[in-house]
Amino acid sequence: MKKKIKKSTVSSFVNYGIVIVLYTIFQILSSTGSLTRQVSGLLIPVCAYIVMALSLNLVVGISGELSLGHAGFMSIGAFSGVIVSAMLQNSVTAGPLRLFIAIVVGAVFAALAGFLIGIPVLRLKGDYLAIVTLAFGEIIKNVINCIYVGVDASGLHIGFESIDALKMDETGRTIIDGPIGAAGIKTISTFLAGAILILVALFIIQNLVRSRTGRAIMAIRDNRIAAEACGLSVVKYKLTAFVISASIAGAAGALYALNYSTVVAKKFDFNTSILILVFVVLGGIGSLRGSMIAAAVLVVLPEMLRAFSDYRMLVYAIVLVIVMILTNNQNAKTIFRNIKLKFSRKGDI
Repeated sequence: MKKKIKKSTVSSFVNYGIVIVLYTIFQILSSTGSLTRQVSGLLIPVCAYIVMALSLNLVVGISGELSLGHAGFMSIGAFSGVIVSAMLQNSVTAGPLRLFIAIVVGAVFAALAGFLIGIPVLRLKGDYLAIVTLAFGEIIKNVINCIYVGVDASGLHIGFESIDALKMDETGRTIIDGPIGAAGIKTISTFLAGAILILVALFIIQNLVRSRTGRAIMAIRDNRIAAEACGLSVVKYKLTAFVISASIAGAAGALYALNYSTVVAKKFDFNTSILILVFVVLGGIGSLRGSMIAAAVLVVLPEMLRAFSDYRMLVYAIVLVIVMILTNNQNAKTIFRNIKLKFSRKGDI
């Protein structure tokens, strides 16, 4: 007697397979010199934004809450990862190991920030929650703009006045210079690390959704009053999803920042949070696969439209509108569903 494999398990492995196949294809193209410098430069940012879209989908799609400050967690992971990488530059010479440590540290600091922010914020609902998360995202950006960080033989120096106020010795070097940001970063991010991070994010989120905790989170999303009546702690489970989401966003931030020689806090402002939310909405709220596809397409599309010069953002906006109409039109959904059924495998697996 054949044991039937759950549909959710099949879907999870399909997601893993898509990432692995695309990584393999792009690696082959890169090794043969078939990729342009423009496309090669987008591979790591695309990976980072895919991870960000997955992390936000955990809050918006799985938990059912609207967060407008998700880029704040990305910035915490980015700058903490940059600081750790700079500190370990002489002691840990292996780039992949230093990148791994930076990503882990970025994830931990972002998770800590998510926990501290989530405790008061997740007691709110609806528009109030969205407004407060937006405010926290902007607060994080402005705090980072005021931080000065340097390192010398005696260790790490942190201040809020100026680099000179840190009083470093002759061996000292600047890591973060207030609003100027972090400059002179040793770029160590790789496409392989980005692909692995996507797989890890998928693994964490998909297993969380299928777990008892995930079912509790979705029960609260579907009917908060009924869930509370059953004895579920709303704040506890929502905070769990929020912290995990923040942690994944912090890891993505570290990967993203260590791909550039210069990073500024302005990059992680409200516009970036909205961009990530667009990935989630266009890909389908709650759909991890849709978020991955939307993030990849919408990050690459503006660069591919540079040939249109002044009209490229207009074309980009038109594409967004068309996609929104198609994904929210019942007739279009029926057509896509019929196509999916036509090509899907029939019978038991």
